[in-house]
Amino acid sequence: MNSPTPVIAVTMGDGAGVGPEVTVGALLDPDVAGRCRPVVIGDAARLRRAAEILGAETEIVAVDSIDDAVFAPGRINVVDLGLLPADLPWGEVSPVAGDAAFHYIRVASELATSGAAQAICTAPLNKEALHTAGHIFPGHTELLAHLTGTEEVSMMLAAPTMKVIHVTTHVGLLDAVAKIEPGLVERTVRRGYRTLRDSGVESPRIGVCGINPHAGENGLFGYGEEDSKIVPALENLRADGIDAQGPLPADTAFFLATRGEYDLIVAMYHDQGHGPVKVLGIETGVNITVGLPVIRTSVDHGTAFDIAGTGKASADSMVEALRQAANLCG
Repeated sequence: MNSPTPVIAVTMGDGAGVGPEVTVGALLDPDVAGRCRPVVIGDAARLRRAAEILGAETEIVAVDSIDDAVFAPGRINVVDLGLLPADLPWGEVSPVAGDAAFHYIRVASELATSGAAQAICTAPLNKEALHTAGHIFPGHTELLAHLTGTEEVSMMLAAPTMKVIHVTTHVGLLDAVAKIEPGLVERTVRRGYRTLRDSGVESPRIGVCGINPHAGENGLFGYGEEDSKIVPALENLRADGIDAQGPLPADTAFFLATRGEYDLIVAMYHDQGHGPVKVLGIETGVNITVGLPVIRTSVDHGTAFDIAGTGKASADSMVEALRQAANLCG
């Protein structure tokens, strides 16, 4: 007998952004329905409005728990927290929507850590709205680490032709360089290595970027950061049989990855990794939080307030995020 498909807790994101629209669009995708059993944590009334905007034929049903969900074509199950007012405007920062987005994540985290759901997939939240609601976190990654009691996690971005994991993310560039040290580099690579192994890559080939232009070019650029902050980590990793190459010039490492020479690129700071991935395919990119006790994937785009409520938002990244979550469940 085949094992049942995994239950995925899908958070609706900021209700003033495109989250409700991409959630509805993705959950009506036939391929998603065949891979997993998604249950939305959000606001049923807002999802119904999104469905109307999209012209989607769907039945959006509020359920008390995952156990009450019925999975059938055209039906979307929602654990309805009922936190949004009916007149919430689209495309505007709202502390009410920011607070609601926080609680969607909180409930999804509880469901996943209890085993009621096998993964979490998140629609985008708005950092300003989250902060105005009093929840001071740089983003989903740090919030989920807090909710699950996880000391250190990494952000991995997956585009159709490349995967990138970040040593540092939501900090300024000077702070990022100061934060990078051999232990952090080594732990980041190991988290990425384990994730690739769990997803079926038997012997991951990992390319590790340098910090400076041309990876320092033998001391020509920078102050020896590659030798002091990265090389010791690579030596430890290779001693354990992990194929981690570098430090590599970032301006060629990503090209080599798209050509198939690396299964994973390790970026040292936010824009070093995010820029290439988003150029390759922001609408099909996926954000994976690595190191949590639960599986979590997300869209690789923001709340897009400029088009929220218009029906123009693409659900492609949300579809791919659900696929990746289902795949990671094994």
